[in-house]
Amino acid sequence: MKISYNWLKQFIKTDWNPEQISELLTDLGLEVEGLNAYQSVKGGLEGIVVGEVLTCVQHPNADRLKVTTVSIGTDAPLQIVCGAPNVAAGQKVPVATIGTTLYTAEGEAWTIKKGKIRGEESHGMICAEDELGLGKGHDGIMVLDSKIKVGSRAADIFNIENDQVFEIGLTPNRSDAMSHYGVARDLRAGFTQKEINTELITPSVSAFQVENRALRIDVDVINKNLAPRYCGLTISNIKVTDSPAWLQNRLKAIGLTPKNNIVDATNYVLHELGQPLHAFDANKITGNKIEVKTLPQGTKFITLDGVERELHEEDLMICNAEKPMCIAGVFGGIDSGVTENTTSIFLESAYFNPVSVRKTAKRHNLNTDASFRFERGIDPNITEYALKRAAILITEIAGGLVSSEIIDFYPNKFEDFQVRLSFDNAKKLIGEEIPKDIIKRILMSLDIRINNVTETGLGLTVPAYRNDVQREADIIEEVLRVYGYNNIKTTEKLNASISNTGKFEDYKLQNIIGNQLVSQGFYETLTNSLTSPDYVPLHADLKAEHNVEMLNPLSIDLSVLRQSMLFSGLESLRHNLNRRREDLKLFEFGKTYHSYTDSREEFKHLSILITGDRYENRWNTESKPSDFFYLKGTIETIFARLGITKLKASPVKSAVFSEGMMLSFGKTKLVEFGLVKKSILKHFDISKPVLFADFNWDDVIETAKYNRVSYSAISKYPEIRRDFALLIDHSVSFESIHTIAKQSEKHLLKSINLFDVYQGSNLPAGKKSYAVSFTFQDANKTLTDKQIDKIMSKLQASFENQLGAELR
Repeated sequence: MKISYNWLKQFIKTDWNPEQISELLTDLGLEVEGLNAYQSVKGGLEGIVVGEVLTCVQHPNADRLKVTTVSIGTDAPLQIVCGAPNVAAGQKVPVATIGTTLYTAEGEAWTIKKGKIRGEESHGMICAEDELGLGKGHDGIMVLDSKIKVGSRAADIFNIENDQVFEIGLTPNRSDAMSHYGVARDLRAGFTQKEINTELITPSVSAFQVENRALRIDVDVINKNLAPRYCGLTISNIKVTDSPAWLQNRLKAIGLTPKNNIVDATNYVLHELGQPLHAFDANKITGNKIEVKTLPQGTKFITLDGVERELHEEDLMICNAEKPMCIAGVFGGIDSGVTENTTSIFLESAYFNPVSVRKTAKRHNLNTDASFRFERGIDPNITEYALKRAAILITEIAGGLVSSEIIDFYPNKFEDFQVRLSFDNAKKLIGEEIPKDIIKRILMSLDIRINNVTETGLGLTVPAYRNDVQREADIIEEVLRVYGYNNIKTTEKLNASISNTGKFEDYKLQNIIGNQLVSQGFYETLTNSLTSPDYVPLHADLKAEHNVEMLNPLSIDLSVLRQSMLFSGLESLRHNLNRRREDLKLFEFGKTYHSYTDSREEFKHLSILITGDRYENRWNTESKPSDFFYLKGTIETIFARLGITKLKASPVKSAVFSEGMMLSFGKTKLVEFGLVKKSILKHFDISKPVLFADFNWDDVIETAKYNRVSYSAISKYPEIRRDFALLIDHSVSFESIHTIAKQSEKHLLKSINLFDVYQGSNLPAGKKSYAVSFTFQDANKTLTDKQIDKIMSKLQASFENQLGAELR
């Protein structure tokens, strides 16, 4: 949500600068995520001064150019070459001096430099409207009032507005603060707590009056539960045109594009008071009647964006006597809005059921400023006041007369909330006793009325617009946020309970492996379980019918729960790669979700994603890309840390991997890993190779329970190493050599290592060479060459008989 500093000061007078206001708002719970400068004209006309054209003669080398001398109040006039057809001596004109930066309509900057144009020197530029950002005209230069003093700053003449805009990360419960007035209310409470007395200025509606009753439009609210309050009036004899500059600047500052004076006025009141309004062209209201009702399922309706939509039977609609005109609280229709030909309007101000608006907005994938507020719950008692405020503003900037009494359908008034506050409960929840007089002062500054006071607590009335404050705990939270979380002292004593849990608890093993991966240079991620259904076709092993779909999705891209950890991980990779973070090692503990005919299931996973180099590039280390075997080594260290041994490795054919492997314990598949297919990476605009591992974490935990980490004392007797260079078939894997060696010598053989692989010339077709080292050790004595030779002969025979190997 964007809040203008200049606009905010219309409601609360303060000399605090924007940075101080930002800090206070954040302390109050309205977190300021950013503070951005706004200028009504980009660049603020810096470097633009008023000049007087002293002479104007034809350029000697160009028919369409003039050579002028222009005084800008300095010692000597400037010679400027100008191509405008209307330039003439005696004019007062805006001049961009050397070094001035101007901006195109697209926002691109360019700088005025000294130069020669067709052989004549030019020391600046005489500007047109569009070149300064003051309009769209480019037929000629701007000619200013002759009374303006030469050398005056253009920024002072055109009243350039400079503003600061707060970007507030508003939490969904704070519907009361979704406006400049609402934010000002919170600021007043903050100032009061700091003992700064300041008045909250409410826009006056005393000037509102009904000029005539010539244009009556009846209102019939049929679905009273969906529209508990509905107000409206008519205004005739209006003229639709551009809004005045001050109004346009207010809207532009908060990121809105001005449309016309009627629409801009409704948007202004929306962001001023938090009450959405809608203006209908009165001439398009057939039968001079408004009906607020739902329509049959499947009714066709074209919205303002030109999209034809099928209505749901629960969508509340604003209709005339013949057809729908607007989706209530969400979006207007294409045939009923205000145009340049509109002369009379029906102005609507209403309170719609928040749940109804939220469901309708999500059903049609529409998110507007109006729906954003209605679905969170606006103030039901500000409806008529906001209508009067808007009517006054419209008649001021568009002319016209209020031509009907206010229609106010409000059969059941919203009551304020009655809450009892116990001082003891406040002390218990806050952890510190706040003086009673401070609590009372804070509550009154928040418009919470104190009905009665006792030794033990307070009887309170909370205004209806604070729909998030209905319980004692809510009151205590309000007191605490205004008092200041930072003002609560931290206790020196820490109490803790010792939990009686087993060593194989999920969170314990997760912390062990997480810490291990972090120590190896990995970063942990946490991605959204909600994802796009468009990812399912990328993975042939997934099926759309197994998607767990959201009933009320935020968007189509977040409409299902994920069936695979891969795609959310690739989104994280893409985000980082697009920001030039190219060497990435990420891991995530998360769940996948699946819907079956008679059940829904979720499974815990550990996923690992790697791309780029293994380590940061340094002067004393060689850059080495991460590869399949680096990932395999990382996986093996995880299983080694959990004490899971005797794993079986086998190739895996997967819809995800171009080449992959699976590790199993018995018949239980624990992990699949490999190189992600390029076709999948292309969908995410990733051109670098990506390695992915997917652990079935639930199975890993179960397997870890039946395995123990073993250890033995370090032997005092030396190790002995011997090597073989084996000529073997291409199809033979190192895993086969490892298994056979372990079976042949179970006691003395401590480790086996593949330290060289050769494939190429000087070898028979279909063959490769493995250089393998074998390390032997006896815990009780020193081994002799005779013993080692005997074991090596045994190994050689086993490799020859079982693998057809030859020694090189």
